[in-house]
Amino acid sequence: MLEKAEKQRKAPAAQEQALGYMPGFGNDFETESLPGALPQGQNSPQKCEYGLYAEQLSGSPFTAPRGTNERSWLYRIRPSVRHTGRFKKIDYPHWKTAPHIAEHSLALGQLRWSPLPTPAKTLDFLEGIRTMTTAGDVLTQSGMAAHAYAFNADMVDDYFFNADGELLIVPQTGAIRVFTELGKMDVEPSEICLVPRGTMFKVTLLGKEEVWRGYICENYGAKFTLPDRGPIGANCLANPRDFKTPVAAFEDKETPCRVHVKWCGSFHVTEIGHSPLDVVAWHGNYSPYKYDLKTFSPVGAILFDHPDPSIFTVLTAPSGEEGTANVDFVIFPPRWLVAEHTFRPPWYHRNIMSEFMGLIHGRYDAKEEGFVPGGMSLHNMMLPHGPDSTGFEKASNGELKPVKLENTMAFMFETRFPQQLTKFAAELETLQDNYIDCWAGLERKFDGTPGIK
Repeated sequence: MLEKAEKQRKAPAAQEQALGYMPGFGNDFETESLPGALPQGQNSPQKCEYGLYAEQLSGSPFTAPRGTNERSWLYRIRPSVRHTGRFKKIDYPHWKTAPHIAEHSLALGQLRWSPLPTPAKTLDFLEGIRTMTTAGDVLTQSGMAAHAYAFNADMVDDYFFNADGELLIVPQTGAIRVFTELGKMDVEPSEICLVPRGTMFKVTLLGKEEVWRGYICENYGAKFTLPDRGPIGANCLANPRDFKTPVAAFEDKETPCRVHVKWCGSFHVTEIGHSPLDVVAWHGNYSPYKYDLKTFSPVGAILFDHPDPSIFTVLTAPSGEEGTANVDFVIFPPRWLVAEHTFRPPWYHRNIMSEFMGLIHGRYDAKEEGFVPGGMSLHNMMLPHGPDSTGFEKASNGELKPVKLENTMAFMFETRFPQQLTKFAAELETLQDNYIDCWAGLERKFDGTPGIK
């Protein structure tokens, strides 16, 4: 089954440049993979060096305020109009787009899944994507989709760009190389990467695994940015210097290739005679990036109680309503628990936001069993959730000494919209029918007399 994937990984690349990264979030970068390829003092000279074409990629309207105006100038072997031809419609039946109301018989409830099954055949990254939930409306550029992926083969002559939104990729097992128009990113579990809306890329495998699994947030709305820290001040949480943008790298390949496009929920493909990853130099602030989740600096209570989980927000995509996110990307990393006279796990909760959660490795402190690495859970808007009964008893009766949570990394895609379950997710064989039973042991303790029981 994996012979094809193994041969692909051993095939020589058409053009190899060393990986490198530039630090910072939202910076104005400049980078070139051949000396002198980047024009100085202007964007669009009459003739570019090396016979390159100048082209602008815009991630915002031209008239957006300076603080939110995003664009990059690319200097490429061919203009991107040569990277498209006559399109034909194709189908990725497991990739769904909002608004999407699936026909299935699964009733409302708190839901949890074990990991996606190992693919029974060879699948590349695009073929391995499975939509779990959708929210909002891609046509109005609001909302998101939560996907899981499981694949085992490289994208060799196939390339992709998503006109519907940016893609936040969260590997769970197996490192991947994401080769974009603007450079290459090697991304391991406990790292994330983001591919901006409309940016061409392909994904290949690194290392040796049976299957490469992970999660994707497809953000239809305003782009992810760093959350305001408010009274936290200038430091901690996700620090800008820890975000890494790739240096320029290009693929000079003159062989038949295919470009796949997602546009308003439909898929299209076109045949071309060369690689579209041909950007030799670029400058600007519309670019991909990666981030190591282990560099997130948590903050928390150091006396009693604990703050809202928003203190674990890595990235936020704002909506039109201040303080209410289109999507938040939140993690639950290793950290110290020191609060006195406090129930330390996440408290029982109902929320106007909807929470899709995954576990990268280790154990989540609110669930003693059942929530395994590669698994997923969904707690939709206003549905109650919180620690299971075993976790409640353990936290209620444990010694309140300082404890360090280690070997853990969970995350959450949280959105202001209800998340609609896909038919695939509703009928997935790894759905845990007994998830609701994890709270069955939370018995009545009230007896009408004062004092803590």
